[in-house]
Amino acid sequence: MSETFELTNFGPLTVLCVMAAQAEYGPALRARIRPLVTGVGPVEAAVETTAALARLAAEDRLPDVLISLGSAGSQKLEHARVYWVDEVAYRDMDASAIGFPKGVTPFLNEPASLTLASGPAGQPYARLATGASVVTGEAYDDIDADMVDMETYAVVRAAAKFGVPVMGLRGISDGKADLTGLSDWTDTLSVIDEGLAEALDLLKAEFERLTADPMEPA
Repeated sequence: MSETFELTNFGPLTVLCVMAAQAEYGPALRARIRPLVTGVGPVEAAVETTAALARLAAEDRLPDVLISLGSAGSQKLEHARVYWVDEVAYRDMDASAIGFPKGVTPFLNEPASLTLASGPAGQPYARLATGASVVTGEAYDDIDADMVDMETYAVVRAAAKFGVPVMGLRGISDGKADLTGLSDWTDTLSVIDEGLAEALDLLKAEFERLTADPMEPA
């Protein structure tokens, strides 16, 4: 969907940021990154992320890190606050009728939840579940995660094919009340844009600090 993404330097590392929708890409982020915008849902995220990484691999320019960022829904977490993702699950996968635990993709030899690369120390972390549905109301009762999105798991699986680690960063846009229309999601995006930008600044500063002050030998 996006042909104009660019890699961003975070200290010594090159980073590819991936987002689902232009609506999430506000002025604070525009001043810092030019992300790959995939479109909404796990299929679009997988297709566009794979295509972008294949192109970068052919050019010998694979990023050191990929960051999947944007909004998420949650009934548990603080509204409009930004959280790093410590693990992500694929909530739509259910092959339990043929003997596989719910969430486990048959024959993939991967656990139901995948661990992501760590962001800055001391920041809030939460568990994420990816799926192809917009979650609202009682639908949260069946989800074993702190927050939900529609792309991160697919991005992680696509990146794994190229050996690129993934970090996840999500701002809580909705979930406390039932969704009644698009504005219930978009009304918080300007605040989340600022929070995501601040989180990226922290990450960049940490990478730069580690370069300037390498860990002393034990």
